[in-house]
Amino acid sequence: MRRQQLQHSCIPFLLLAWVGLVDAQEVAQVASDVSFDSVIALPSSPPTAKLVYGEEQPQLQYGLLWLPDNVSEEAPAPLVIFIHGGCWLNEYTIEHSLPLTSALAAAGYAVWSLEYRRTGDPGGGWPGTFADILAGIKYITEASDYPIARDHFVLTGHSAGGHLALLAGTQTPTATAVIGLAAITDIAAYARGSNSCEAVTSAFMGAEPDAAPASFRAANPAALTLHPNTLLMQGDRDVIVPLAQTLTSARDVYRQAGAGHFDWVHPGTVAFRHLLAVLQEQLPL
Repeated sequence: MRRQQLQHSCIPFLLLAWVGLVDAQEVAQVASDVSFDSVIALPSSPPTAKLVYGEEQPQLQYGLLWLPDNVSEEAPAPLVIFIHGGCWLNEYTIEHSLPLTSALAAAGYAVWSLEYRRTGDPGGGWPGTFADILAGIKYITEASDYPIARDHFVLTGHSAGGHLALLAGTQTPTATAVIGLAAITDIAAYARGSNSCEAVTSAFMGAEPDAAPASFRAANPAALTLHPNTLLMQGDRDVIVPLAQTLTSARDVYRQAGAGHFDWVHPGTVAFRHLLAVLQEQLPL
């Protein structure tokens, strides 16, 4: 495993303006360690399609698909499958990730962003939440109605969504890469913490770690063999998912100086531009 300390000057600036945003707004560069409120205040572009992948609760089991400009059957777009975070709780929906997924589409990627049942939803929590993620991935990689490169895709997710992406990567060998953004990688250790997100981990799992060791092993990326091309991107000022969560068998760990938890989902940050650079390495446009 390689560890890299990302520097502000080592990656070129790749994107300032997004294509097709509300009022053609540009996203200005911002300081590091941004807040959740600053992310949800950003504009976003509407998806190309909203597609239901599950019949049990279609109002939750769906994905939003963005297709970039100039894509065709002859020139399909590389695909980014994204899983939003929010401590696995149903109070945090796909909405807060729309600025990120819009920006990825503007950069030239097809983007499939999953909504799914979470803690508080019927059927949500472990293992129903993870079953939704696998179903959503299967749906888009088998769909034939859209010009996307189903054999050339990256799984990525943020925070609790990063945890789900890492787990899904263990069962998705056809993925080009798996990228965890401030990802929860050791759910058993995380459940023993005391911050607001750590404190609800056992509710997601339905038990404390010592009461359900088998379930926690099955849900723990740190206890599994990760996808061989797994990369973690983590800010060193993250107080929600601590740096200790990067101590896994991931191939690469990118530690972003000055970045907080939400920098990865704000398209005006240096962290986001580094994410674009890593995606370009894995899915050249």
